Amino acid sequence: MAAPEGAGLRRIPPIQCLLTFEALARLRSVTQTADELCVTPSAVSHRVKQLEQILGTRLFGRSDFSLTTDGSAYLAHVREGLTALQRFPGMASNPAKRRLKIAVTPTFARSILIPRLRQFTEAYPEIDLALQVSIPLLDVVAEDADLVVRFGPGHYADMEHVEIARDIVTPLASPAFVREHGPFERPEDLAEVPLLRSPLEPWRSWFDACGLDWPAPTEGSQFNDVGLMCDAAAAGMGVALVRLKLGMPWLDQGTLVRLFDIDAPSPHAHYLCWRTGTMDRWECSAFAEWLKATTSP
Repeated sequence: MAAPEGAGLRRIPPIQCLLTFEALARLRSVTQTADELCVTPSAVSHRVKQLEQILGTRLFGRSDFSLTTDGSAYLAHVREGLTALQRFPGMASNPAKRRLKIAVTPTFARSILIPRLRQFTEAYPEIDLALQVSIPLLDVVAEDADLVVRFGPGHYADMEHVEIARDIVTPLASPAFVREHGPFERPEDLAEVPLLRSPLEPWRSWFDACGLDWPAPTEGSQFNDVGLMCDAAAAGMGVALVRLKLGMPWLDQGTLVRLFDIDAPSPHAHYLCWRTGTMDRWECSAFAEWLKATTSP
């Protein structure tokens, strides 16, 4: 028996509910939303409640109308759909793209972001990405970046932020270095070899995990970029303490190898940061949700 006419559209919420949801998420005020849509405040509340019932989830979490995780993700889809509906027949087939500027730490971009970025550009062809470099711990970023990936302790009073990636650290060295200075059977075997240093990954955390009361090394080559430190270790300059996720390209290529099966949690993590109001732009919200999903364990 044929399906009733319009049966395939039953799960699409009424357009007035979608317009109200988008406006309330943007304005965070029932009164202002009602004024913009020329309806009563009670109509705004009714439409949002109706939309939440249709979707089976809460869209707003608190009285200040901040979005829930589901609400933030759905807002990106709603804005994308409303934008598509604004394209009338006869308009240019290639409308202007949304430009999104992202400042990202170098090795995070190289090891984690770039290998996955095609997934985002294929899902959102209407967004043009511009990647810029930020410097970990120093918080040096391009002033006009929309979103910023920072690496550090996570105390950022100047920006809203969310943790996107935490990792473990372990010593890595080149196979040639292991042949020349090994075997490495116990952590104590590192006592007589050069340890590469970085403020991004203090050796103290790994020493503690091994039960060693060694002081942090104060001599030897130092790097403020994990990728450069990995390249130096691959060139045989010494042993590097590296986050496994960031060091994976070198491990996969065989230019670096693990010395021990002992890991330690990194004292720092990667955070996505933005200025208040940035997530009102659907392209920013879409990228943030995608990045959190793609970097989750």
